[in-house]
Amino acid sequence: MPLSISLNRFQADIAQCDQLMANAHASDANGSPILPAADRRQITIAALLNAYISWETFLESSLVAFMMGEPTLGGTPPIKYVAPPTEPAALEMITGTQRYFDFGNPDYVRKIVRVFFKDGYPYEPPLSSITSEWADIRTMRNASAHMTSTTQKALDALALRIFSSPAAGVDLYQLLTSPDPRSTTGETVVVAYENKLVSAAQLIAQG
Repeated sequence: MPLSISLNRFQADIAQCDQLMANAHASDANGSPILPAADRRQITIAALLNAYISWETFLESSLVAFMMGEPTLGGTPPIKYVAPPTEPAALEMITGTQRYFDFGNPDYVRKIVRVFFKDGYPYEPPLSSITSEWADIRTMRNASAHMTSTTQKALDALALRIFSSPAAGVDLYQLLTSPDPRSTTGETVVVAYENKLVSAAQLIAQG
């Protein structure tokens, strides 16, 4: 898949996730929510999962594009240490001896781009700049998939870092839809983190 299409699809996916959340929280003429609370919660959490999956898809498709010799949108081709003959071969090189490659793990991704490309370009430094946020999104994704004492503890720690106050037993939906106190534009937590991913993807693609 061409790099420009990969980036456009990712940006469109994020925009669609935001629209889903906006529609879920729409109100009627009297100002009352149109959808019940359970629906608003499920749609918001599903949107988070969709955004996370789309981020992983962008990383994989862009990695294959660069491995196949495509330059960045800025015109600079990465200096690559690999030369797969086909896209399926590139995917096999990424997977290696594993059943799959975990694109949700920042450490794994940052390691493989340094193995495949000189200095990890164009993924570095954009990926390094969002390492903390990426780990935070992974925490939220884990909490959306299965809530255990371990995932709840990690979510509570994340809420503490964001809001600077204890939040034992914080609810994921509550966290996602709360205004991010670090945002200067009043973004919710989920939108603020999505925007970090979009910015990183744009920097990677542009080179």
